[in-house]
Amino acid sequence: MQRWRGLEDIPQDWGRSVVTIGSYDGVHRGHQLIIGRAVAKARALGVPSVVVTFSPHPSEVVRPGSHPPILAPFDRRAELMAGLGVDALLILPFTAEFSQLSPADFIVKVLVDKLHARAVIEGPNFRFGHRAAGNVDFLRELGSTYDYEVEVVDLVERGEASGGVPFSSTLARTLVAEGDMEGAAEILGRPHRIEGVVVRGAQRGRELGYPTANVETAPHTAIPADGVYAGWLTADGERMPAAISVGTNVQFDATERTVEAYAIDRVGLDLYGKQVSVEFLAYVRGMAKFESLDGLLEAIADDVKRARALTDAFDAARR
Repeated sequence: MQRWRGLEDIPQDWGRSVVTIGSYDGVHRGHQLIIGRAVAKARALGVPSVVVTFSPHPSEVVRPGSHPPILAPFDRRAELMAGLGVDALLILPFTAEFSQLSPADFIVKVLVDKLHARAVIEGPNFRFGHRAAGNVDFLRELGSTYDYEVEVVDLVERGEASGGVPFSSTLARTLVAEGDMEGAAEILGRPHRIEGVVVRGAQRGRELGYPTANVETAPHTAIPADGVYAGWLTADGERMPAAISVGTNVQFDATERTVEAYAIDRVGLDLYGKQVSVEFLAYVRGMAKFESLDGLLEAIADDVKRARALTDAFDAARR
């Protein structure tokens, strides 16, 4: 999949294409319907498919300080989109100047002059241009002038996690923030994952016999609610069952909120400075302060046992 960072990166000889536009944070199951339809339409027409998205999130420019928690960084989104068959990803720098583009100017500058859109695929609530004044009706209206068709994917995914409400990034963020990892996974179509670099912490886990990878994440990352989780730690291409702790270490009166993952039964791992990912399968328990060190160790042993059982059961069901 080609990846372009701005309109100037688009090849000069780029021909017609099928385009879909959106933030697509998380590339959840609802997004997959729209992107998948764009890919299918492109193949039917014999042209490439293009996803257009923005960096930073438009809300951060329009309303500074309102950046929503990020379900997936751009590299992860690109990986997921490539898996859906997308041919090119255009990441447009969303600046104050860009935010002033009228819907008509956006269509001409992006869809017509650069991407030569043959078709545009969107959801029914798609908005674009200055003050989000453009909608699918306006997009379709100008399509007759600029020779592109518009297809609206009005199918939505719903499930138990949403109580019948259509799946959305907002709902996924809410469930992650509440620690409902099964609900978030239902919307995303996979366990929620964060990424970051392993940094040195207080090393209390190592002293207790459970060395953890202290994962420093990028700003705005969607971190689950405080608690202990079952999941996986992936490093150097190896995915390892893990017991994961999120929050401040109340046992030792710490104040810094951290994400720490213990790779179950792994000895001698040296991950400092490495980029890793952590996937959250299920909530195990809340954070607690124990009256004794023995009580803490007993709880950790139980956490590890439960995390191992949950990840083993999940992997067995997928075989």
